[in-house]
Amino acid sequence: MRHIMEYSTLIFWIGTVVFVGTYVLIASEKVHKTVAALLGAMLMLLVILPGPGHSSAEPAPAAESVAAENGIPAETDAGRALLQEERADALAQTEQAMSAVTGRKAMVRNAELYDKLDTFSRYSNFDVVFTLAGMMLLVNLLSGTGLFQYVAIRCAKVARGLPIRTMILLVLATAFLSAFLDNVTTILLVAPVTLLVCNELGVPPIPFLMAETMASNIGGTATLIGDPPNLIIGSIAGLNFADFLINLAPFIIVVMAIYCICLWVYYSKRMHVTVEKRALIMELDERAAITDWSNLRRGGIVMVLTIFGFLVHGALGLQPCVVAMAGATLALLICKVDVDHALEKIEWSTLFFFMALFILVCGAEYCGLMEKIGGLMSLMDGWPVPVVVLVIMWVSALAAAVMNNVSFTAAMVTVVAAFISSTPAFNHSMECRNLLWWGLALAVCLGGNASLVGAAANLVTVGIAEKNGHQVGFMDFLKYGVPVTLGSMVLASAYILARYYVTCTA
Repeated sequence: MRHIMEYSTLIFWIGTVVFVGTYVLIASEKVHKTVAALLGAMLMLLVILPGPGHSSAEPAPAAESVAAENGIPAETDAGRALLQEERADALAQTEQAMSAVTGRKAMVRNAELYDKLDTFSRYSNFDVVFTLAGMMLLVNLLSGTGLFQYVAIRCAKVARGLPIRTMILLVLATAFLSAFLDNVTTILLVAPVTLLVCNELGVPPIPFLMAETMASNIGGTATLIGDPPNLIIGSIAGLNFADFLINLAPFIIVVMAIYCICLWVYYSKRMHVTVEKRALIMELDERAAITDWSNLRRGGIVMVLTIFGFLVHGALGLQPCVVAMAGATLALLICKVDVDHALEKIEWSTLFFFMALFILVCGAEYCGLMEKIGGLMSLMDGWPVPVVVLVIMWVSALAAAVMNNVSFTAAMVTVVAAFISSTPAFNHSMECRNLLWWGLALAVCLGGNASLVGAAANLVTVGIAEKNGHQVGFMDFLKYGVPVTLGSMVLASAYILARYYVTCTA
């Protein structure tokens, strides 16, 4: 028994070093984030996580949970014997925990079927991966038509070349697009046209680009597919597109309205252009930006159908990945595109980054690290529900700004799910349980605005600016991001408190 305990401790420390080291490497930006995540994932698969050949009868999280409680690694003979002896109890606990997280009874996979799954199928969340892939295909197809350039130029003309009006309209367009497209893709589409408009007006582009970046992260918070952290949270918590739209979108509209008012107050007297410059903007032909009317009509119809599919996927029992890939497949079928070229434009580095993160987190679960972290949250047992939610929100917002909101969310959802299942105040109340998930979603998405590394869209914006001769340093970004994050988090806290007293105490 002694050597078993020592082996368990060794596994814990190896997994902890790999997990923490990978996150430090990602945050340092010394190595590409995808390479760093893949390195950590491969180390977890090589050293920590069992594969199909390990005869582990239970899914890794369940097996780890039972073994960790007794200090015995699940892949040892003693561990397997213990799991066999306590199989019925472990399955019952797994069903109860999953039910608490999703709000409905979850199916526990047959052990033999699970054992036949390949390694990556065991530990990667392909619902998130294929949802992203499908939306990337759709967006890339529409971007080739010039639609998004048309929108940006049209906004500038509607504003009649007035800088502050142009900024507000571009910010609103960015927020709206980010609710249905990937944030990074939205910035890649809007930023180049913003640089063109600013050049014609003769105004500095950095305030425009920063405002659009903040808007992309705020607007993306409104829907399941708007920001990658929401996809991760929705997948674990069993929340669908309509849930996000109903519970977060109205609040985000309020936040955007307040944000635009703040921009107007701050910049309205700081930007001035001549009549001649405004005339140049009015001479731009937005219709000339549309390069493929045929694909625009067909792709637009497919996008509308796909969004409708997201609205009803919960009622139909479909996963978001099925809706996204069905839309992408239909678009490839009816639109005149080079399929090989379309597939090449998928952001494969982003997809592999997500897959690696999921494996990394599973390794941290298996070695017992997440259980230790969850133990820290147990210190809040007995605290009032709104206090617990607000503490988790503000800590998560800070961590998202430091670690990158996607990386942090991938790890945090597991801890929150375990905390919910073990805390009666959340476990026995769906309203309180969902309140915590909404708080987490708001925190990680809005917290990503605080720093340069907080969200991928931030890095993309700075990269585009630097390529065009405009430098934005880490401290420069903080001057824009921190006030926006603090203001939006205060509003989010007020919203969560209001929801608690309206829904959880009624």
